[in-house]
Amino acid sequence: MITETNEIKKLNADNFDSEIAQANEIVLIDFWAEWCGPCKQMNPVLEKLAEETAEQATVAKVNIDESPDLAQQFSIHSIPTFIVLKNGKEVERRSGVANLNALKKLIF
Repeated sequence: MITETNEIKKLNADNFDSEIAQANEIVLIDFWAEWCGPCKQMNPVLEKLAEETAEQATVAKVNIDESPDLAQQFSIHSIPTFIVLKNGKEVERRSGVANLNALKKLIF
């Protein structure tokens, strides 16, 4: 079952492929963990991003502790890491805390 918060999709190994296939052309994925302070700091920014870009992009999160295979697949070495997929292909990547405008620049 997919759970969503303010338009943010929760992805894991079970739903990743199907959700990405059904998502908008542009997907921003936040790789994070519950214990990561900077990751938690990004939550309000991601909620605002999801709200402002709902028509153009999908915002999603992958908890690396719950989905280590996805973290390995995308070579995640630090969190938070944001990856932008366009038509299913990685086109941008950024690690660390970012403001709303920086994340928008990744998407557009």
